Amino acid sequence: METKIYKLKVPEGTNVILGQTHFIKTAEDLYEVMVNSVPGIKFGLAFCEASGPCLIRPEGNDEKLKKLAETSALEIGAGHTYIIYIKNAFPINILNAVKSCPEVCSIFCATANPVEVIIAETEQGRGILGVIDGFKPKGIEKEEDKKHRKEFLRKIGYKL
Repeated sequence: METKIYKLKVPEGTNVILGQTHFIKTAEDLYEVMVNSVPGIKFGLAFCEASGPCLIRPEGNDEKLKKLAETSALEIGAGHTYIIYIKNAFPINILNAVKSCPEVCSIFCATANPVEVIIAETEQGRGILGVIDGFKPKGIEKEEDKKHRKEFLRKIGYKL
């Protein structure tokens, strides 16, 4: 077995969700999840088929994000995985709906941070072992940090 690190592209102003799934209708069902969850959301997604023709199955309503999802899925190359790039929304707006999609098995990350995907490769194929999402902690929150966190959540509309 060989392990590889893939630096996932996460453009400024974009969030990404990476996970594992199990069935060919994932691309269409996740498309429906996205458009039904947040009005005005822009997204591109790709599903990596793990049997039969083993194709990347892309969907989306934003061509740049759709192309980015296709490229990232192909470069990761792990069967039965999916990737969703989003704009005009945050993962918190869609995660429960994504988790409720019958084909979705798990979510590795949902973030706007830099992401490294840890990939294992065998003779059979590739799988995702896990991800490194962002950076390691630099310390423990102090009162000023807590104040900043609370102000930020109110600024972006998630708290009163």
